[in-house]
Amino acid sequence: MTQEFAPTTKTAIRTDAAPAPAHAFPQGVRKGPMLTVSGQGPVDPATGEYLHPGDVKAQTRRTLENVAAILEAGGANMGDVMMLRVYLADREDFAAMNEVYGAFLDEKVPDGVPFPCRTTVICTLPRAEMLVEIDALACVD
Repeated sequence: MTQEFAPTTKTAIRTDAAPAPAHAFPQGVRKGPMLTVSGQGPVDPATGEYLHPGDVKAQTRRTLENVAAILEAGGANMGDVMMLRVYLADREDFAAMNEVYGAFLDEKVPDGVPFPCRTTVICTLPRAEMLVEIDALACVD
């Protein structure tokens, strides 16, 4: 269910369709047309469990599904996303992540709408079982 948003009020986004945040930050924040999504990982929203150990393709899909759920709760969709930032634990996983990433966007971004910009960073992630983390910035019409 989409929340109501005042154009000048900063509103925290919350949905049960994505994992609850583990720390003192919201799943997302919207102010006017701008919507940001906090970094998401391959977590099952219902159980809070990290999924698909060692499988970057499955983790990428689950992570993007979590991002999409928060976008929807904030009144947006993948076609509204301006920027996605992907954080990978291992450079060797780039091609596999990129394959799933491209397929997901082909599925979720409406025809004729450009894909969002992207930055990919190779880094140490907060949990050892995480192979990927993704955050987003969207502009809602």
